[in-house]
Amino acid sequence: MGRRIQGQRRGRGTPTFRAPSHRYKADLEHKKSEEHDTISGEIVDIEHDPARSAPLADVEFEDGDRRLVLAPEGITVGDTLQVGVSAEIKPGNTLPLAEIPEGVPICNVESQVGDGGKFARASGVSAQLMSHDRDVAVVQLPSGEVRRLPPECRATIGVVAGGGRTEKPFVKAGNKHHKMKARGTKYPRVRGSR
Repeated sequence: MGRRIQGQRRGRGTPTFRAPSHRYKADLEHKKSEEHDTISGEIVDIEHDPARSAPLADVEFEDGDRRLVLAPEGITVGDTLQVGVSAEIKPGNTLPLAEIPEGVPICNVESQVGDGGKFARASGVSAQLMSHDRDVAVVQLPSGEVRRLPPECRATIGVVAGGGRTEKPFVKAGNKHHKMKARGTKYPRVRGSR
């Protein structure tokens, strides 16, 4: 009898290959704000999310909205974050690329206006705003790729918290097992036997 290759097994959709997305805390998106308005919010808590390696900040905004946002390095419980065109240039604040000075590290960068953020979201990474003008903003992603984006796309100032994660070894196979279980990745991968 033949043997199904792993790609075929994955396509069947059994629990081995399915991510436990019911445990994930939130879909991270930038808060919607009016064009000429700036909304402030206070960081109530910093939480772990099984879906990602970076911590999340629980923010309560002035308008009563409470949401989880990607936590950059240097923020603590009790700090105030701002979202909007006239927000300050400091870690945790979210602004359009057109309003951010060149050379500032940014994270959770939108690919298209209003999509909530797609680039530079893993722990310890950041993108670099290289230049911008009226028509286009040039951003260097963590991979080194240079993207030309609309200047209305928003991004959060700072480097994503949780850097140095890869420097600590797993030490035990059980630790690796629990990490993979949270991602829906088949583990262990073996190369066959003699």
